[in-house]
Amino acid sequence: MRMLARRVLASAAALALMSGVALAQSKVTLAIGGAGCLCYLPTVLAKQLGEYDKAGVKVDMVLLKGGSEALKAVIGGSADVVSGYFDHCVELAPKKQNLQSFVIYDRFPGFALVVSPKHNDTVKSVKDLAGKKVGVSAPGSSTDFFLKYILSKNGVDPKSVAVIGVGLGGSAVASMEQGTIDAAIMLDPAVTILAGKYKDLKILSDTRSQKDTLAVFGGEYPGGALYTKADWIASHPKETQALTNAILATLKWIHSHTAEEIVAKMPKEMVGKDPSLYLAALKNTMPMYSENGLMDPKGAKAVLAVFAQSSPEIAKANVDVSKTYTNKFVEAASKK
Repeated sequence: MRMLARRVLASAAALALMSGVALAQSKVTLAIGGAGCLCYLPTVLAKQLGEYDKAGVKVDMVLLKGGSEALKAVIGGSADVVSGYFDHCVELAPKKQNLQSFVIYDRFPGFALVVSPKHNDTVKSVKDLAGKKVGVSAPGSSTDFFLKYILSKNGVDPKSVAVIGVGLGGSAVASMEQGTIDAAIMLDPAVTILAGKYKDLKILSDTRSQKDTLAVFGGEYPGGALYTKADWIASHPKETQALTNAILATLKWIHSHTAEEIVAKMPKEMVGKDPSLYLAALKNTMPMYSENGLMDPKGAKAVLAVFAQSSPEIAKANVDVSKTYTNKFVEAASKK
């Protein structure tokens, strides 16, 4: 009897060890195009809250300068999933890359076209940017797409503007303060940090609120999401569901806690030297975060419409935008 008990215990221990190994192997490399930006806060906060571990997936976060670099990491195979802007899925659809988002965490993009305080006298409108230097997080990133859209919308040839990669955080703020660029597409907390220093800061276009987003795009325009290759999602359903569960749990936590409580959970290096400015920026940003993680089909169509205006290739491609996202993992999580 004792021998049988020992065998049962030994088998149980072996099974536990095997399941532990299996769990440890469920690892995902997540590329983020500018983690210090508040638009990506849910992805970082999920790690801080331990939500990825609770969902049963080990996440290694790779922090990159901009969304285009995060995209390259997934296309090239050095990362599994991108935490970035959904519009990349639409951008690459004509090139048969077959990217899909599977959970949305930003209801609108949060971009602002800001004039360098050193160039307030020479840049008074979007039209004045012709022949000027304008900063974006990285060429080919969503900030670059937004710049081209705003320029075209205001009758300025995007080719007449010199696009400079300046990142999204301290490097972007420094470039603006030094006046090495005339303007930049920025996001919070960088916009709020600049506004705190320069009371006459000039913002030519803003999508940091629902009202402003509707004014710019004519509808809601989804921003940050987790996305990757459609075939990766198909071959890694458990990991995709785990990542979705973690983000949804984090969004729920965000909407049930104060901005002060959220700041207390964030890494100090991301909060920066002046926590009060980060807190002010977060309070402004809170409405941006999705409450349910779902892609609104109308929002996806709005992204396609914007790209079709500025890209002849996308306009001619007859993109089926419904294939650039899936809501099934969010819906599965809500059923549970």
